[in-house]
Amino acid sequence: MPIQKLTICQRRPPRLRGIIVNAPFFITNYTSLDKITSSWLHKTFHQKNHLDLNTESKAAKMADALISSTIQVTLEMALSLASDRIGMLVGFEEDLASMTRSLRLIKAFLTDAEERQHNQETAVQEWLKSLEEVAYDADNVLDELHYESLRHQVESRNRHKQKVCCFFSFSNINLAFRWRMASKVRDIKVKLNGIYQDAHGLGLVSRPVLTATLPAAPAAGDTRNRQTDSVVAPMVGRADDESKIVKMLLSPSEKVVSVLPIIGMGGLGKTTLAKSIYNNQQIDGHFDKKVWVCASKKVPIEELFKLILVHLTKEKVEVDVREVIVEKIQNQLGGKRYLLVLDDVWDDNHALWDDLFTTLKGLNPTDGSWCLVTTRSGQVAGIVSGALMMDDEAYALGRLPDDLCWSILKEKVVGGGEVPYELKAIKERVIKRCDGLPLAASVIGGLLRLKRKEEWQSILENRLLSFSGDEDRVMQILKLSFDNLPSPYIKKCFAYWSIFPKDSEIERNMLIELWMAEGFLQADVNSQMMMEEIGMNYLRILLQSSLFEEIRYDWKTYYKMHDLVHDLAESMSKSTKVINNGDTYTVDNDNQIRYLTIDSFVGAEDREKLLESLSASLHTLFVKGDLSDDMLMKLKNLYVLNLSRGEIEELPISIGKLMHLRCVDLSESAIRILPDSLCKLYNLQTLTLSYSAVDDLPKSMSNLISLRHLHYYKSDKEFQMPLDMGRLICLQTLKFFNVGREKGRQVRELGCLKNLKGSLEIRNLELVKDKEGAEKTCLSEKKNLSKLRLEWTNNREGDNHDEDVLDGLRPHPNLKELSISNFMSDQFPQWLMDLPTTLPKLASLEFNYCNRCRELLPLQNSTSLKQLEIWGCRGLTNLPGDMLHSCASLQKLRVVCCDNLISFPLDLQQTPSL
Repeated sequence: MPIQKLTICQRRPPRLRGIIVNAPFFITNYTSLDKITSSWLHKTFHQKNHLDLNTESKAAKMADALISSTIQVTLEMALSLASDRIGMLVGFEEDLASMTRSLRLIKAFLTDAEERQHNQETAVQEWLKSLEEVAYDADNVLDELHYESLRHQVESRNRHKQKVCCFFSFSNINLAFRWRMASKVRDIKVKLNGIYQDAHGLGLVSRPVLTATLPAAPAAGDTRNRQTDSVVAPMVGRADDESKIVKMLLSPSEKVVSVLPIIGMGGLGKTTLAKSIYNNQQIDGHFDKKVWVCASKKVPIEELFKLILVHLTKEKVEVDVREVIVEKIQNQLGGKRYLLVLDDVWDDNHALWDDLFTTLKGLNPTDGSWCLVTTRSGQVAGIVSGALMMDDEAYALGRLPDDLCWSILKEKVVGGGEVPYELKAIKERVIKRCDGLPLAASVIGGLLRLKRKEEWQSILENRLLSFSGDEDRVMQILKLSFDNLPSPYIKKCFAYWSIFPKDSEIERNMLIELWMAEGFLQADVNSQMMMEEIGMNYLRILLQSSLFEEIRYDWKTYYKMHDLVHDLAESMSKSTKVINNGDTYTVDNDNQIRYLTIDSFVGAEDREKLLESLSASLHTLFVKGDLSDDMLMKLKNLYVLNLSRGEIEELPISIGKLMHLRCVDLSESAIRILPDSLCKLYNLQTLTLSYSAVDDLPKSMSNLISLRHLHYYKSDKEFQMPLDMGRLICLQTLKFFNVGREKGRQVRELGCLKNLKGSLEIRNLELVKDKEGAEKTCLSEKKNLSKLRLEWTNNREGDNHDEDVLDGLRPHPNLKELSISNFMSDQFPQWLMDLPTTLPKLASLEFNYCNRCRELLPLQNSTSLKQLEIWGCRGLTNLPGDMLHSCASLQKLRVVCCDNLISFPLDLQQTPSL
């Protein structure tokens, strides 16, 4: 059975852009690993997966559940490309039309094939696998034609010989390219015809592929479903458990380190309880240090110490010598009382636990430290307790009573609304299926919420009532929730998560950009939604289904999975295995691995061999090590390339040959110079350079006509923007723009970027001469901008018409944050004087070094402003006496270095929120 995903990671926790992980190195694949032959695989693959599916056939059924979705998504991508009139580019419209007809005819067999493969019909399963490979081949070929179309658009525009259009004449295309692509298309046609004939031979019935209607996204500003759109809800029914455990942890102890295992089956809420204890205020006051480590994989003791050190220092651990690591831990914990939480522990190695606790006791003579362990295994709990000769038994977490399961379930279904009759009618039987498991209650509630009321009875009778067994029942409920996801695209998005380790927290935009690059966010032909909006909708559905969890840190949103849900995602990807360091390996050339992650422990020679053997099939590559120019050129079908936090110092020129690339992540890398060949990636949607060493952007950036997200920030005001950034009309993310004098670097470039969203910083505004010039930014039309920073250069003489320029920079009313720096006029334009009307959603306002401003602009009737900051405005002499009274929503007021301020409003009590 061909592999679709292989993940090999170093045992120390990787830190990629937007990813927070605690995990050992691991390997993940979609299907079997039978053809990977090596000693290290044989040594390590005998270990059982923590989700015990009992039999190979059960695991195969899980993996097969995704193959139909994979095929349907890939076929849709191919059909979308085939209908883009690209056939006229190369002069074989009839061949592409024939391919399109074949794809549509074969797609109609999928429903019947999916039903029959569940009955373990081997021939149908093999037919689906063959179709999957041909679908991928067709998608790659059509995408190559699409790339050629984009290339001609760029080159034609650069030559100024004709206007941009969506296709080009037959005579302009290289004859060798036409011949090669025509040959590829004909080969795929032959394969499709064979698959079509095989379908008839298997007796497959043609049926329309039913497309489920996605639940409508909530309207802007609608907060009715906010509670149920996230499963990060208050802990239910565990207050007594928390109180008892906190009391134990706070009790005087003569032991240097004590341990308390919390034991219970999956889905009871062990991790949620442990997290609540970890964040308890009494715990914060009692312990000097706290450490949280996800220990879901078996790792050597050195790796466990590394994970502890990473959490303590928040830094990457560069050393491998145990003594050095332990010494660094001692520097952090010496003389301190600490709480160490080890979550989801499975390791039953006596020697490891004896070694860990003996070492911890030797680090610190201070009494009263604790180790809290969560585990599903009674054997592990006993071994961990025995290592410290604890008298107390493990804390066994019990099931929730029915009334609390009901409260979880109904909150998930209706939020705070009235419980409908249809739900009341099945209440008793549904609660029985929950069996006291909060995860089961949440998942069943999410499933019912996504279904029509008329379907609830059928779901209960036909599926839920047939489930049995404890932990296996939870997995069956999770599988049922997966099966009922309303789109094959959402199923692919869910399964994609298995490329990340357990306990990973993935930043929202990064996750959506990865999904987009993989082609999982295809819009309906009649839809006006952007791909990013579709991704947000998918996230909402996965949250409502309780398959994702949402976490917020400051202004960023991350997502994670419950460990049992992660087990489900892994089972959809067939399995996850632990690999020991220092082993060698080989991979047969005929394996179809799609997704690969290699961490830096893999030697350069082995890495090159592995990549070469997989080069034809790889779609996604996360790699920490260096890549040679020759090696990168062979990875011709890559859609995602992540080199973040890697050892690579120079990006190979051959990257320009990877025509399918949609996402390139170089964040936190040592790369300083980007080759101009990067600008030949006409399909590139996301380029991430956050916290990298990159000093400059390539001169030909304007050629990246598909670019939607440029994650790059440079604080240097002298930084020169690439010419003609306004040509990137798909661009949504642009962190800053330095206005220049030269044509192609002037502020008018921003006017063409209609889709900008998030935050934008515009600098060097003194180079804009008047209101008319400023209006060319079209800021008033950029409805998706939420944060805007307008900055003039400081230490200037004269105001250079700053008031007129600012008048032309009026933003859209949707703006939420505004910052103005080095503004040198003593008057504000009218739109700022009438702020509550022009910017009704503004929540944060900041003035920096606006030295000629003597009075603050009026804020009467401002009901949304929560934060006001005034820095270094030396001309400011007073603040309005009724300012706080007239701005009752204000929560934060900061006034810094305003040396001439002589009066301050005294009615602080009039603003209770301040």
